Amino acid sequence: MQETQTIESPSIPSRSSTSTQDRSSTAGQTSSTAPQPSKPTPIIPPLAKSTGPGSGSVVRRMRRIIAEDAEWSLAIVPLLTELCIQHIVKNFQNNPILKQLLPEHQKKVLNHLSPDLPLAVTANLIDDESYWRRCCTQRWPVCHVDNHGGSWKRMFFELHLENLLKHFIPNTTDPAVILNLLPLCRNYVRAIRVDQFLPPVQLPAPPRGGDQSDSGSEGEMEEPAMDHYQLDNLVAGLSHLEELDLVYGVKDCGMNFEWNLFLFTYRDCHSLAATVKACHTLKIFRLTRSKVDDDKARILIRSLLDHPALEELDLSHNLIGDRGARATAKLLSHSRLRVLNLANNQVRAPGAHSLAHALGHNSNLISLNLRLNCIEDEGGQALAHALHTNKCLTTLHLGGNELSEPTATLLSQVLTINTTLTSINLSCNHIGLDGGKQLLEGMSDNKTLLEFDLRLSDIAQESEYLIGQALCANREAARQRALNPSHLMSPVTAKGPESPVG
Repeated sequence: MQETQTIESPSIPSRSSTSTQDRSSTAGQTSSTAPQPSKPTPIIPPLAKSTGPGSGSVVRRMRRIIAEDAEWSLAIVPLLTELCIQHIVKNFQNNPILKQLLPEHQKKVLNHLSPDLPLAVTANLIDDESYWRRCCTQRWPVCHVDNHGGSWKRMFFELHLENLLKHFIPNTTDPAVILNLLPLCRNYVRAIRVDQFLPPVQLPAPPRGGDQSDSGSEGEMEEPAMDHYQLDNLVAGLSHLEELDLVYGVKDCGMNFEWNLFLFTYRDCHSLAATVKACHTLKIFRLTRSKVDDDKARILIRSLLDHPALEELDLSHNLIGDRGARATAKLLSHSRLRVLNLANNQVRAPGAHSLAHALGHNSNLISLNLRLNCIEDEGGQALAHALHTNKCLTTLHLGGNELSEPTATLLSQVLTINTTLTSINLSCNHIGLDGGKQLLEGMSDNKTLLEFDLRLSDIAQESEYLIGQALCANREAARQRALNPSHLMSPVTAKGPESPVG
């Protein structure tokens, strides 16, 4: 009978029974070959074989801890503060807690909040700009925060409201979608810029019988069906609105193009007129590319007379003629308007005469844009005469108005005496060689004009070059005055206090 000897060893947990048997058999073989000691064998760590390639049967001692959780680590347990913050973030939609926290804890909560939380929860509770910046960048790939006063929160609500208005379909979309947003955005929206208004959905017309005639009255009956969203209730709820920039048309209509998609109806006009009249905080009003004719322009301008805050009016790219220009001239005498843009309309000499008469007695307007009209020399000369007495206008744009040498002659006289104009544009006219020489003579005595656009005006290259040199000298003098304001002081004041004589 073969006798089996055992060695006392510490009981250490093993990975499996198989590995335990392997170590036991190895220990047995070692003990059988070695001489038997007289004393008990000392306790030694378990032996393990190296299983690497080429290691043979090298035996090394090791200690191994195997975790059952793959994500287990030696990190300490999170602080109670961190656990509370995680709980607040997780349940913020149902139980928003923010103002009661310390500033450093508020910052941690805001950094972990989702930008997709309902506006009813976040609108009037969160003012942190970093949170609203995340909301903006997630929703819109291109963000120009400078166009929104540098505020990310204002930008979010203005763009969100603009998106709702652009996709609102009358008689289909529920108006509550927009009106329910008012309590949330009324304190943050300063401008509404909408470049699209969708018309109502038109159902196919029923077939008409042979006895029905295609009279003009039927077209008039169809116009009310094309009315767009009325802004009166929305604007009335925005107590800080300062800018209204609208275009009545449809973008990306593709093969569905129809002229009635770009129709600014009389009902739209009357509603908009009442809206801007009631908005006493409005400073900038733009209505462009909307087919506004003389009648509609007169309706709008009548509502703007004696407006307490309006400073800029832009009705460019419409169908406004002399009657509309005459109404605009009346507005110059009954408002604080500083910027007027009537570019690309149908204003001719009579309308320019009306504007010139108002300009001669105006003390507020600093910018007048009449480019791409057809005032011709008659209207151009009237405006030049007005500039002899006007002391506030700084920018005048008369490009593309069929002007020629007679207008240039009068403008050269204006340049010698006017000290407020800093920018004139006469591009795309027919000034001619003699007209260019006249303007050059006027520039020789002018020290305030900084920009003078004469491109495509048929003047001599030499005259254009010399006028450019005079402009460079004026700009350098203006720069020096800005750097050394003391040069603008009188000689006695510039010397400083002196001891009295005698």
